Amino acid sequence: MFQFRLLGPIEVILADGRVIEPSSEKICKVLAILSLRREVTSVELLVRELWDDKPPRSALTTLQTYVYHTRRMFEREALTRDGKPLLVTRPPGYELRVEVDEVDATLFEHSVARGRSLLDAGQAADAARILREALALWRGPALANISGGDVLRGHISHLEELRIRALELRIEADRALGRRRDLIPELRALVVAYPLNEWFHCQLIHELRHGGRRAEALQAYQDLRRILDEELGLEPMAEVRRLHLDLLASSA
Repeated sequence: MFQFRLLGPIEVILADGRVIEPSSEKICKVLAILSLRREVTSVELLVRELWDDKPPRSALTTLQTYVYHTRRMFEREALTRDGKPLLVTRPPGYELRVEVDEVDATLFEHSVARGRSLLDAGQAADAARILREALALWRGPALANISGGDVLRGHISHLEELRIRALELRIEADRALGRRRDLIPELRALVVAYPLNEWFHCQLIHELRHGGRRAEALQAYQDLRRILDEELGLEPMAEVRRLHLDLLASSA
């Protein structure tokens, strides 16, 4: 068993626990794209990722060299699929033959989808467990040790947005399980980490109110209002404003 890990610095974890790190950023990029797409990836797309819109004349030959070194890395560690190469040439490009659970990013995506389905089905305990396991796959920002081009930046944005959605779903699952008091310190940390995410602020205000901490809830609203005004020149969304009005009415 092995795993390509992209939710943090790019690395390959072998069955014996050893960690392999690709030898160059360009090889990291090739490995990342092939791992994330899990289908035939065209030479054109790989060239665009590696050199944007200014590829050198030697782009095709250089790409082939990167693919060669990637294959050699797999061969040295006996990484195969049923005894055959993991990385194969398939027109119009290359394909990395990996399963869902062999790439942490795709495992994360599938786990979040499963957690959402379980939550929708009223199975909050299982949903919370699956979503916690999914979030634990993250070791830092996605593809943290490379500067992505146009292609990888799209994948990174998708994964980071899905990470936030997984947090939201897991919070909803914990609330359904009655773990509301435990949510407050986590939500305080999340509004610091994601200061412009109004959903996290709204949940913090809501949980403080539910816990009888109206003064703190009112302060949390003022903190959000100040941040939005300073950063974006905006007022909080309607749902948060309604919650603020309810707070004022209940404390009158």
